[in-house]
Amino acid sequence: ITARPVVVVEGVDFMHTGLVRKVDHESIKMSLDHHKIVLLSPLGFSPTGQAFNLAYEDVACSTATALKADKLIFLSNINGLFNSAGEHIAEIALPQLNKYLGEHGLPPGDLRSLLLIAAKAVKLGVSRVHLLPHNRDGAVLEELFTHDGVGTMIVASDIENLREATIDDVGGILQIISPLEEEGVLAPRGRSVIERDISTFSVIEHDHVIFGCAALFQFAENIGELACLAVDPDTQGTGDGERLLKRIEARAKELGLKKLFVLTTRTEHWFLKRGFIRSHVDELPKERKSHYDWDRKSMVLIKTL
Repeated sequence: ITARPVVVVEGVDFMHTGLVRKVDHESIKMSLDHHKIVLLSPLGFSPTGQAFNLAYEDVACSTATALKADKLIFLSNINGLFNSAGEHIAEIALPQLNKYLGEHGLPPGDLRSLLLIAAKAVKLGVSRVHLLPHNRDGAVLEELFTHDGVGTMIVASDIENLREATIDDVGGILQIISPLEEEGVLAPRGRSVIERDISTFSVIEHDHVIFGCAALFQFAENIGELACLAVDPDTQGTGDGERLLKRIEARAKELGLKKLFVLTTRTEHWFLKRGFIRSHVDELPKERKSHYDWDRKSMVLIKTL
């Protein structure tokens, strides 16, 4: 790590405290290519050999951006972000984070510095920054391999391409769902039905093209139906389905719904891995039960929000 001095800021001489000037990412990559683990201390040296004390967050951010890392994970005494209702925020996009900070103000202490450095890393190209509690056994594994995780993940632009649908999206939605309807994966819907229900849909858009959709229907018993979840075959495996599910779950919570159910014939295990449990037609709200298609014999899965 090549460093430079902070020098004097507002009359305060920071002496041996420094900032990262450059990361030798080529040497790090070479070590990683040889299956070595690279440990970096919060120390840096100037070209003349002077040593400087560095902030570990600065070292981590600079290294992650130099390596073009997909993930940057911070383990600290922070349990992540929580909304005004005290609910854990599992994922937040940069625009949402800025809005959150505008409403709540910059928090004190470690969380303040972590949020600022996380936002900087995302702006500089790191895909995801995770804030995890260091005192929770297995926190990294839970965060990476479970649906809800244990900390807060900060991403760049979730809001820009994951949004509520408009009437202009009907054609794009039909292009996504029509092949699945023909295969029997989704129940048939015509254009008129999509147009009627367009306000229930969320879509994922890349470069003004619809690549995924999902709908939420609200019922009286504080329960909602996740319907018509579909993504373009070319983007399957990229996490679009997961993001749509989280979007629908967030909308359901905003509406005060306590449970979410889905009817499926082919994708049971995908939903089971994401917190849904097997149920029965009798557990459906009365209005939805009366329209259940006994010929399709869809499995009923329910998740408590």
